[in-house]
Amino acid sequence: MPTTTHVHAADGQAASYLPLIGRIGIAAIFLLSGFAKLTAPAATIGYISSAGLPLPQVALGLAILVELGGGLLLVLGYRTRLVAAVLAAFSIVTAIAFHAALSDQNQFIHFFKNVAIAGGLLQVVAFGPGRLSIDKR
Repeated sequence: MPTTTHVHAADGQAASYLPLIGRIGIAAIFLLSGFAKLTAPAATIGYISSAGLPLPQVALGLAILVELGGGLLLVLGYRTRLVAAVLAAFSIVTAIAFHAALSDQNQFIHFFKNVAIAGGLLQVVAFGPGRLSIDKR
């Protein structure tokens, strides 16, 4: 017996909210992390320095810009594919820079959390922001 896929109008309406909900979910970690860096810059500069990265004050400023700016733009759905690509790259770079000690269980989890976030963001790059976004207006 052949199967058919039938989407009711109400199902399509509800499904139009899923990309927005997904964008909010992914953006939340960037917004929270950016806000934490903004409220505790000395601790963040110390952490960046401990990783051996150069110019920790500059790195802090860039991280805050990427996380808060990128997170907000992702939620709004503005230049979404570009923003998602930048956030995905940022996630991979930070995984390598800060969580590469994979023999440490905590760092292993954080490394692959970043990889998973990047994977979700690449879905946004591939499929776009969805109907409820500035990009689609």
